[in-house]
Amino acid sequence: MANVDTASMIPGRTPGVESNQDRLARIQKGLRRRRAAEMRFRAYGAGAVALAVGFVIFLFGSILIQGIPAFWQPAANLKVTFDPALIKVDPKPVQQPGQSEAEFRRATLDWERAVTMVNWNRVIENAVREAAPNVEFTAKDVQAFVSPNQRFVLRDMFVRDPGLFGQTVEVELLLSANVDNWLKGNIDRSLADDRQQLSPGARALADTLYADGTVRMIFSYVLFTNADSRAAPAEAGLLGAFIGSLYMMLIVIILAVPIGVAAAIYLEEFAPKNKLTDLIEVNINNLAAVPSIVFGLLGAAVFIGYFRMPLSAPVVGGLVLVLMTLPTIIIATRNALKAVSPSIRQAALGLGASKTQMVFHHVLPITYPGIMTATIIGVAQAIGETAPLLLIGMNAFVATLPATPLDQSTALPVQIFLWEGNENRNFFEPRTAAAIIILLAVMLILNAAAIYLRSRFERRQ
Repeated sequence: MANVDTASMIPGRTPGVESNQDRLARIQKGLRRRRAAEMRFRAYGAGAVALAVGFVIFLFGSILIQGIPAFWQPAANLKVTFDPALIKVDPKPVQQPGQSEAEFRRATLDWERAVTMVNWNRVIENAVREAAPNVEFTAKDVQAFVSPNQRFVLRDMFVRDPGLFGQTVEVELLLSANVDNWLKGNIDRSLADDRQQLSPGARALADTLYADGTVRMIFSYVLFTNADSRAAPAEAGLLGAFIGSLYMMLIVIILAVPIGVAAAIYLEEFAPKNKLTDLIEVNINNLAAVPSIVFGLLGAAVFIGYFRMPLSAPVVGGLVLVLMTLPTIIIATRNALKAVSPSIRQAALGLGASKTQMVFHHVLPITYPGIMTATIIGVAQAIGETAPLLLIGMNAFVATLPATPLDQSTALPVQIFLWEGNENRNFFEPRTAAAIIILLAVMLILNAAAIYLRSRFERRQ
């Protein structure tokens, strides 16, 4: 049977020609399909953003939940008696007429040495016994209860004020890391005695004195005022690592910023366009993508191996971070220079300005916001680097504050790495999270400064 065109059977319909109604239906169907695709794309985008934000919230939330308790630690308000029966030392020397400064200094040092030899642990034990008369404990329990270095707190108080001899004063003493774990519930209290970090007497002291208010949670100021410590983990702080990071950032700012900006200006405005400059540009772009650990290997080989610079010193870490930050600053500065309108250059040259005057008087001021932003972001990136610093020995334990960039030190991210590997995980895991919070706060402050400076320079223009 022959095919029959049904459209020709419809009255008023020309065979082979689409009617307006069919065309409208086809267009509406296509629009519905496009709108549905657009809605799906928006839903996928919103879902991806929500998932990313959820991961970020989960990450920061877990860090905050774990780290915030570390900003408080237990301390005991004890009435300490500087008992003459225990502190058997002569009065503090006074410079006599005709006595030289060297002799007076020697006498003072001898007196301070005698003060150091006093059994300050016994002084603390007597204060604890007075605070908890109904608790059975031994001298060893007291040493496990109070942080080990607190005896030096009493010694220094007496050295500063010998008038405390025979007096009773209220002193706030930090408690040990194990007491911190016990009171914060980081240790299962139902474990047997042989599996507990604290002896029964020390645990009884902690519970009794915490219940009557003698022991309370105070802000952990030592986290900001002390260097790292292995002998007294409860008194370990970040000040040494912070100073080390500060020295390195100063070196980065002093060296990387002027060198990077000058190199970008020369390559963008003055350098001839030839194969050599093309090779330099390609290598700069490649260096920006090189893993940071490669810069650590370079620093260990060149600065330490060849130039014999001090190991684990901020000056070496700063130089390594300078090499790592330079490509970022050069690329960002060149992009800022490229964004300047050519009409500004042409107008300056047309008015008789030299090329140098055109660049430094007219082009460069416009790029200040971009250069400032790139610099601070580069510094913020450098302050969080860990891998290159590990390779130049900045993961060594340093218990003193660095006085100069040549002294041994560590850095904030490396200190976080060291604390995370500490054997007392119950105590140092929250402290590690607290250190991460501090490092993130520093980086957020630097990024906020970049945004503020950029907006301020933009308003001036």
